[in-house]
Amino acid sequence: MAQKLGFHAGRLTAVRALRTPKGRRERDTFAFEGPTLLAEAHRSGVAINELYVTQVAYDSSPLVRELDAGGTPTFVIDDRAAAKISDLEAPTGIVAVARTRLVPAAKIASEDGVALVLADLNDPGNAGTLVRSAEAFGALGVIFGRAGADPFHPKVVRAAMGSLFRLKIAVADPAELAPAARDAGFECAGLAADGEPVGAITWPPRCLLIVGHERHGLGAWEPLCTRHLAIPMAPEAESLNAAVAGSIALFEACRRTCQDSIHRAKSQDYPR
Repeated sequence: MAQKLGFHAGRLTAVRALRTPKGRRERDTFAFEGPTLLAEAHRSGVAINELYVTQVAYDSSPLVRELDAGGTPTFVIDDRAAAKISDLEAPTGIVAVARTRLVPAAKIASEDGVALVLADLNDPGNAGTLVRSAEAFGALGVIFGRAGADPFHPKVVRAAMGSLFRLKIAVADPAELAPAARDAGFECAGLAADGEPVGAITWPPRCLLIVGHERHGLGAWEPLCTRHLAIPMAPEAESLNAAVAGSIALFEACRRTCQDSIHRAKSQDYPR
């Protein structure tokens, strides 16, 4: 049953450290907040290692009480402690800790369909939104560039709205991904302002869609791209941000090549 956690600097410090890439790497875990993400994690079969909740959150959340009764280590903390381990201006009173889950990039690029590559995209909100779009449109998975946003950054997790719990996620750099893509017969298409219109091409059955850095473009990922694609826009319009452009391209690619991907994504187990 839930334990009252008084002043326990060591435990709270360990949870707070999960807000940093180093802390997540060292413990191979990450933290996420709020009733919505907790419900999404539970629905997706994600095991919760630890749960930190205020008394109000405990009393008002049937799921928290269910997880507690089921054996999830659950600690009741005061509002001050909740604020210390939260990265939100208005803490929700629920912080969950779970194991990070990554697969090799080659496992994503192993069957027909479209996989999304975030080419060192460093805005976590955009990265999380693209993960959400990838699931919605039936992509095979998402490969994060090593020099970009951490897939388990709190803002990525929030913006993904549960999709991160269900999609295959990998981290790679161009040198790692290039041979895997080549061996599996994947064509690499990068979004660029001077590319072919995304709605006018014949999409290959196996495609890595590469979305570049917000300001620096494809960068080190450029040599992987065998073609460039663009979102047609009115000439007076400014460029679209990465999340919008990538989502449009994902929709276009997946509707052409992933007729059964949405069914496959819904039926597959998240890598345990």
